[in-house]
Amino acid sequence: MNNRAFTLAALLTTCAAPTLTAQGIVVDQGQFAIRIGGRSVGTEDFVIRRAGLGRDDAIFANGVVTITTGEATQEVRPLLRTAPPGGTVASYQVRVTGPDAMDVRLTRSGRRYVATIGSEAGNEDREFQAHADTRVLELGVAHHYYFLRNVRDGGVVHVLEPRSRRQLTLTAGARSEEELRLGPNVVSARRVEYSSDRQDHRIVWFDRQGRVLRVEIPSLDYVADRTDLVG
Repeated sequence: MNNRAFTLAALLTTCAAPTLTAQGIVVDQGQFAIRIGGRSVGTEDFVIRRAGLGRDDAIFANGVVTITTGEATQEVRPLLRTAPPGGTVASYQVRVTGPDAMDVRLTRSGRRYVATIGSEAGNEDREFQAHADTRVLELGVAHHYYFLRNVRDGGVVHVLEPRSRRQLTLTAGARSEEELRLGPNVVSARRVEYSSDRQDHRIVWFDRQGRVLRVEIPSLDYVADRTDLVG
């Protein structure tokens, strides 16, 4: 496994999913199996829930990503609050335990998102420009791609990766319908490729309900396959 893939694996394993206490309607809930370099390295469990009324209406997404590389296990526990219906980020936090442990808290302040990052190297603050359509796509967290499900062909999305301290834009390619094999089953899926000017593209398969079935990041040799929807 190359260094970049190992870093991803370490980051993923440090965050275990916290219990979401907000009341509301479950939009999606399930599990992914994660492979890096073609090798099974861990799982991701998640819940996406809509709660609140009027100005308090929000979509919450939390999960636990557990990755094991060698004798080291890392857990990543992200908790995201977004504004419906699109999923623009309102606030975000993630705790990573194990290798590369860190705590990140992200809030919006006017035209900026402000991130407070604590790690073994110390504490730091980062600012990111806020756009009306900003999404959080944490590195190695598959369920965050749920918030790209309604982006139209050719649509541009501003993306934050808080742990990697990156801000980028992704452009949605044309949708295509295809048969996707998940475990022993073959299911109908909508395939969308999201590309950036950094040659950092991701491929996502959705079902008809907008649920994420598979995420691939070729540059990291990363694949997350949904496991709870198949026998």
